[in-house]
Amino acid sequence: MVSPTTVIKSVGPKLVPFFKTAAVYFVLFIPEDRPSWLALVIKCLPILSLLIFVLLHGMSLGDEYAYARRIMLGLSCCMLGDALLVFPGFFLEGMAAFAAGHLFYISAFGFKPVNPYAGAVLYSLGAAALYLLMPGAEGVFVVGLPVYAGALITMVWRAIARVRLLEDFWTWTKLCSCIGGICFVISDTFIGFHVFYGAPYIQAAVMVLYYAGQLGIALSVVDSKASYLDARRREKQKLTADGATKSALNAAAPCATIAAAPCATIAAAPCATMAAAAAVAAAQ
Repeated sequence: MVSPTTVIKSVGPKLVPFFKTAAVYFVLFIPEDRPSWLALVIKCLPILSLLIFVLLHGMSLGDEYAYARRIMLGLSCCMLGDALLVFPGFFLEGMAAFAAGHLFYISAFGFKPVNPYAGAVLYSLGAAALYLLMPGAEGVFVVGLPVYAGALITMVWRAIARVRLLEDFWTWTKLCSCIGGICFVISDTFIGFHVFYGAPYIQAAVMVLYYAGQLGIALSVVDSKASYLDARRREKQKLTADGATKSALNAAAPCATIAAAPCATIAAAPCATMAAAAAVAAAQ
């Protein structure tokens, strides 16, 4: 197992650009009611830094990088959503971009293990939040908001389901994606109440949670290649063991048949003799 010190030395320097750009965003902190190209740039730079972080951990078209590719595509969609949300009139398009990002995250996290209990709780909470938000929705948002909420809740469900603390099948990176998904859904919930109910002074909280969420999800790529190769190795070992067991059973079958044959003959002999005697008696 890799020590925490080794992980920090390996991952820490690659995250410096993210923390610097996030600090720039909060230092300048351009209010959302003053859209500009500068606001767009400083808002998107932290996510761009996370994209570079993912690329620095390796990228190719091989299956071992499938997880990292999907996370990278999800981050790209979210960065597009960030850019669209800077300017008034593009909220729906921004929401669609984020929904696409959630779909890529869902495909990365997968559906095993299922953890239906977490799903039931999350969908129930999502339904309660929609019940509060829907009265403020109008037009296309009447359909768009539930669709987006469904993608968001599914994403955080799959992030949580990957962590099984009472078993051995979890890592610190899976815990990061779990925490990241939770931060993301809280951030978007704040945005919903801000957009439909005008909650003031919420921009800072939204962005802190949002950047923390994306950071957690991006960190999940650190050992994704190793996890994939380890899973393939375990699968190969299982197939080898199953093949050996099957071969042993097949080899034992003829021996069992040969060993059972004399016993079957001995057991059948008295029955055959009795049947022959009965036939002779009937003939007489």
